[in-house]
Amino acid sequence: MYTELNLATWHRKELYDLFRTYDDPFFNLVGYVDVTDLRSHCKATGESFLLHTLFISTKICNEIQAFRLRMKEEKVLIFDTIHTGSTILLDDESFRFCYIEYSPDRAAFLENGRTAFEAVKQGAPLDPGLNQMNVIHHSSIPWVSFSSFKHARKYGNNDSVPKITFGKYFEENGRYKMPLSVEVHHALMDGLHVGRFFERYQEELDDVGQ
Repeated sequence: MYTELNLATWHRKELYDLFRTYDDPFFNLVGYVDVTDLRSHCKATGESFLLHTLFISTKICNEIQAFRLRMKEEKVLIFDTIHTGSTILLDDESFRFCYIEYSPDRAAFLENGRTAFEAVKQGAPLDPGLNQMNVIHHSSIPWVSFSSFKHARKYGNNDSVPKITFGKYFEENGRYKMPLSVEVHHALMDGLHVGRFFERYQEELDDVGQ
């Protein structure tokens, strides 16, 4: 479900009109979040580190309205709920795309994720879901502690879905840090909104296991 944003009264209309005409309207920020508590929690419980990071990301994207905005032709839509799209590595070292229905209940989301992961690994066909707008595209690159990131983009198809990528966590002064890449459409949001995402992400990480 979604509603249409009234562009005429939107306080960002001039910025929207400016950036939606760019050949490359996306900007990307990479920061580092402290995952020490989450790492300890997952090691103690056996729960999936990836599913926890996906839950936190999707929860925050549902909280911050800018992450629920999507462009469709000349309109901007506000989706009521955003779900999770994630890449899943297969045994043959290729990957598939996985869809996880969002639930604000962490345990329910983790169960949805486990079920979705298993279904994909059982032989689901490649489905990039290019027409699905009410998702956040996630990827995990657990082999590299990257400091920058760039996604493949198919220009001209009105894509405005945010893309979030998790990197390999590393130890620093007895704490564990994880690279986090957030790539978004500048017609729909600014650095302020991405900054709020990072702030909320760390707050959620600090609450894990509390």
